[in-house]
Amino acid sequence: MKKLFKVALVAVSMLFVGNFAKAQTKIGYINFSALIGQMPEAKTVKSQMDIYQKQFIDQLTIMNNDLQKEGQAYQAQSATMTDAARTAKQSELQDLQKRIQEYQNNAQQQVETKSNELVKPLSDKAKAALSAVAKEKGYTYVFDSSQGAPLIISPDGDDLMPAVKAKLGIK
Repeated sequence: MKKLFKVALVAVSMLFVGNFAKAQTKIGYINFSALIGQMPEAKTVKSQMDIYQKQFIDQLTIMNNDLQKEGQAYQAQSATMTDAARTAKQSELQDLQKRIQEYQNNAQQQVETKSNELVKPLSDKAKAALSAVAKEKGYTYVFDSSQGAPLIISPDGDDLMPAVKAKLGIK
């Protein structure tokens, strides 16, 4: 009987503690990507990235044009080439194609690195403003709604986008 009483007491205590903790949890959400996109500095970052990407696109266009010219020349002359010359030309074309692919992969990595480097100050500024707003308004958790649905089922939350935009001076 004493054991049953203790178990019931612990269960009731857990129920009250759980409800008390739940009552103090405040949940909000924000579309963090949209917030960063609406910051005035984002336009500068986008223009810098466009200029940076253009140099790689221009170089890739030149390389692809060279590959097409070499391929067309090979097609036109392949019937009159010796087997050794044909094999050498095929190898040369494959090597050129491989270099284009390597350049494209390297360019993608460099663009991604540059983008992360330019966006980091914006992200840090937005996170600081979001943190300040969450603290001011008493939010325990803030979810990023731009990442899809991080929770399938969750209690109702508040959109913090207007308050964070006001904190950053964005209209």
